[in-house]
Amino acid sequence: MRLGLAQINTTVGDLAGNRRRILDAYSALVARGAELVVFPELVTCGYPPRDLLFKRHFVADVEASMREIAEAIGEVPALVGTVETNASGSGRPYFNTAAFCQAGRVVSSARKCLLPTYDVFDEDRYFEPAAQTTVIAHKGKRIGVTICEDIWTHPMISTRRLYNGLEPLSQLASQKCDLMVNLSASPWNYGKSGVRQTLVTDAARVLGCPVAYVNAVGGNDELIFDGRSLVSDPAGRVVAGLAAFAEDLATVEVGPGGAGGALSPTFEQPEMADIHSALVLGLRDYAHKVGFKTALVALSGGIDSAVVGALAVAALGPENVIGVSQPSAISSQHSRDDAVLLARNLGIRIETIGISEVVTACEAALAPVFKGRPRDVTEENIQARVRGVIMMALSNKFGALLLTTGNKSEMAVGYCTLYGDMCGGLAVISDVFKTQVYALSNWMNADARRAGRTPPIPQSSIDKLPSAELRPNQTDQDSLPPYDLLDAILKGYVEEGLSRRDLVAQGFAEAVVNDIVRKVDLNEYKRKQAAPGLKITPLAFGVGRRIPIVQKYVN
Repeated sequence: MRLGLAQINTTVGDLAGNRRRILDAYSALVARGAELVVFPELVTCGYPPRDLLFKRHFVADVEASMREIAEAIGEVPALVGTVETNASGSGRPYFNTAAFCQAGRVVSSARKCLLPTYDVFDEDRYFEPAAQTTVIAHKGKRIGVTICEDIWTHPMISTRRLYNGLEPLSQLASQKCDLMVNLSASPWNYGKSGVRQTLVTDAARVLGCPVAYVNAVGGNDELIFDGRSLVSDPAGRVVAGLAAFAEDLATVEVGPGGAGGALSPTFEQPEMADIHSALVLGLRDYAHKVGFKTALVALSGGIDSAVVGALAVAALGPENVIGVSQPSAISSQHSRDDAVLLARNLGIRIETIGISEVVTACEAALAPVFKGRPRDVTEENIQARVRGVIMMALSNKFGALLLTTGNKSEMAVGYCTLYGDMCGGLAVISDVFKTQVYALSNWMNADARRAGRTPPIPQSSIDKLPSAELRPNQTDQDSLPPYDLLDAILKGYVEEGLSRRDLVAQGFAEAVVNDIVRKVDLNEYKRKQAAPGLKITPLAFGVGRRIPIVQKYVN
């Protein structure tokens, strides 16, 4: 059988736009000889729809769009991920469904069995699980249909214990399938691609048949979907792999005598290339799907703003990015020069707006109230907040998306100013540790050299000691341990859930651990007010990490 894999980029709630993409992909794959076309999970409405599902007419509109799609499907069938009303009168109101469409109608439906409710997922809030997997007969073949989480019960996956022993693959194994397909909307984080590949290839060996995995691609809010749809033969060999972080369509011969397909050049690539591709795709889709054409970046001359500026150019083009330098009375000349050099390297417009007079005016206005009190972080933060006011004014006036430049290390310990450098519409690198920012900047420069382009990041921005430059001769290490040490502790505490005792047992100094953990816990209120950030790690600040602001637990 020639299988058509439709790895397309949909937008949550854009029912008409998604429908056009679905039907265009279907027509293209049928023209290539596909005998069955498979789409990702919830492709009709985009993933994740979240509480749009509770809007009065949303699901009815999705179902109407699904009918229009089915009416346009010819003799070549298509499996389309969609929402289906649960008409049983019990359980949750909807099913997460794969609709099998042929000859102008939905012939049958396969419903998702396992509903993830952890990290960024909350499907149990909306959907009723199916008790049994579905096998569809087509052209004399038995096709097992699963949806995303249904194959995430491998012994190496800790979440398998959530499903009380329900094993969709075991159900299918007893039904002797000729092919199994999995419709997915699986968000990416670094390290996940290999896990997914193992799940698919091991499923093929268990079932003794080819397995096709069709994943969503694109950015929706903080989530980034990498695509990388693939097909495994019954022996567990990957015989086809689609592009990473890009739409892709492919036909693949599966079954006895099938010739397979090919691996996209980007199907497997180095981790840093993945991180770069993910951030560029997430930024581009966030801007375009929300409706922004241009972006603003505050250029300090430091490494973080340089990386964000370079990512913005890769995502939107240099003509659509504006850099803004805002020197204060204590800004170093090398920081001013590095901001200008970065703009020149990137080919973007740069505006310089001095803030010294505005800061002085603010301090003068506050002087009577602050009389008798020493200067401290308050005056430092005035500078950051003046910059935030100016950047937001530019964003309002020009209708441009303001990108914040704080990294995960800073966000973790509160080394950022609320209503200052945290102002903005998207936190591009808020899930990128500082050490990874350096690695990414070096990778971008090396990649540019390989392509014969000017390296975007000034070497001086990479080499100099990092500083917020809010007081004379300030460096980050005045307040924080070295970033390699800080990031190692943060990874353990934030991402792995280790306690202070665990971290000390690993050899970290108790005083350092206590200081960092205290800062992480105290600054939860800042993160709750931060711009949405692109997720690239297994656990990012945001919807996947729900720590109370008011809490007294110490471990």
